Amino acid sequence: MTRGRSDGGQKKHLLTSVCIVASFLVFLYVFFGSKNAGESAIEYGSRSLRKLGSSYLSSDEDSDIGGKQDESSMKLGLDDGEDGIYPKSFPVCDDRHSEIIPCLDRHLIYQMRLKLDLNLMEHYERHCPLLERRYNCLIPPPPGYKIPIKWPKSRDEVWKANIPHTHLAHEKSDQNWMIVKGDKIQFPGGGTHFHYGADKYIASIANMLNFSNNNLNNEGRLRTVFDVGCGVASFGAYLLSSDIIAMSLAPNDVHQNQIQFALERGIPAYLGVLGTKRLPYPSRSFELAHCSRCRIDWLQRDGLLLLELDRLLRPGGYFAYSSPEAYAQDEEDLKIWREMSALVERMCWRIAAKRDQTVIWQKPLTNDCYLEREPGTRPPLCRSDDDPDATWGVLMEPCISPYSDYDHKTGGSGLAPWPARLTSPPPRLADFGYTSEMFEKDTELWRRRVENYWNLLSPKISSDTLRNVMDMKANLGSFAAALKDKDVWVMNAVPEDGPKTLKIVYDRGLIGTVHNWCEAFSTYPRTYDLLHAWTVFSDIEKKGCSGEDLLLEMDRILRPTGFIIIRDKQPFIEYVKRYLAALHWEAVVTADSTSEPSQDGDEVVFVIQKKLWLTSESFRDTE
Repeated sequence: MTRGRSDGGQKKHLLTSVCIVASFLVFLYVFFGSKNAGESAIEYGSRSLRKLGSSYLSSDEDSDIGGKQDESSMKLGLDDGEDGIYPKSFPVCDDRHSEIIPCLDRHLIYQMRLKLDLNLMEHYERHCPLLERRYNCLIPPPPGYKIPIKWPKSRDEVWKANIPHTHLAHEKSDQNWMIVKGDKIQFPGGGTHFHYGADKYIASIANMLNFSNNNLNNEGRLRTVFDVGCGVASFGAYLLSSDIIAMSLAPNDVHQNQIQFALERGIPAYLGVLGTKRLPYPSRSFELAHCSRCRIDWLQRDGLLLLELDRLLRPGGYFAYSSPEAYAQDEEDLKIWREMSALVERMCWRIAAKRDQTVIWQKPLTNDCYLEREPGTRPPLCRSDDDPDATWGVLMEPCISPYSDYDHKTGGSGLAPWPARLTSPPPRLADFGYTSEMFEKDTELWRRRVENYWNLLSPKISSDTLRNVMDMKANLGSFAAALKDKDVWVMNAVPEDGPKTLKIVYDRGLIGTVHNWCEAFSTYPRTYDLLHAWTVFSDIEKKGCSGEDLLLEMDRILRPTGFIIIRDKQPFIEYVKRYLAALHWEAVVTADSTSEPSQDGDEVVFVIQKKLWLTSESFRDTE
């Protein structure tokens, strides 16, 4: 018995020793082997490290694979002039996260246990991960990913593999939103309210307003449109041929990927929702707002959402509303119609036209109607200290934003018709103390800079290479203005903590949004062909934000084979260069300020191209 027990103990000791040795060898393999595997994950598409940082996706606080581990990584590492530690490679995120939008991630909301009011759509608003929950890996393309179809053909069809979601085609099969045909998804131009084509619907709106030749641009006077609840943005797509640009807005809701489809098609679009906060657009930005069966309760919270549209509309702007309430005769719809009509009347809107299933209201040109209302009329006018152009994280207010004294006296926005307004100094320049000469000088400066950019890019691009462009720090919008003759559109991002120049961008007939580059942008991965970053790295270093996070975010939103133009001081260019291999980016050209005009002689232009890389599974699917 004793021997037996002794032999059993020896066996147990031996087994324990073997397990310890084996565990140690596994640890060595994982620790050292994973570094090499990380390199091959990027270089050859290995799946071995395709794991999203668990500190971002899980509640396990002790796990930090792929997560942020050191606050020093927040800095660009330039203050002391010493080289920091730069990664040779980044791991590749799990396939499940190929469409991740960090600040609009419902999984993150659940994990953080945020107490949000679903009735107010707070769960569709921006909620960004804390530093320790940010991802630190490259977002992989989906299996079978292909270089997107070029514009203008992309308006009507995209590769199914790039957005492998076909439920909308089945759900909206009777409305001609989209059709699956072989390896492509096609867009006939239909919508919930315009089954037979957006082009006919747009012409009918122009006809209702008695615009010449049934052209909605009204001889250049109607240029910027806000399409809320836009679906796959076919309304905005068919406006482009009339020299009208729309900001198509929809949330990341049950109709998932609708904005992703829009951007894949090459149509301007943005992820957002009319919830509790102001939309990131300045006051008096759009000549027309549009809602076609957008399923929004405009009467809730004392008309708060309709008042947000009022803030965004220019003097004399229109709201085209196509919905059952505009024509149905059942008691519930009639009740909604009566209450909505009473609300817009108190807001001083008038019916410009009403036909069949569509009503078009018009906003007043001056403050006269507001001043003539009975005392105590609701909604009230906003307080005199309310800034209608303050939008980043600002709650909506149930009040009417009156016009400035200038707008009231002139009876309108005072803007030139398109395309003259692109280069005509807008009246709101005076809000910043800018003169017409300063505006014209800025326009000319960026015209020459963009000309130089295209000379640098010319060996790599053709006329249809680029479509979706982002200016990450737009200032007055002169970069975008210089691209007028290119077949591109530009999302102009203006810093949330700087001069509120986005209203100048809109007054030039362009579109854009306010943004803070310490956070992720509200878009899907792989949605832009060109990113222009003018002193963006300098700016985030001043804020103490992570340069590495910014690089990963730029990689996330840039399409494979897309380009980045960085214009910044030399140390920031050198910082970016250290990350090229890890990000799978390739240097195209570097040019100093002597090669082209610059306000700052120490700025350097660095052009980069993102390589197309596939995971091993994706590669097999393309064979």
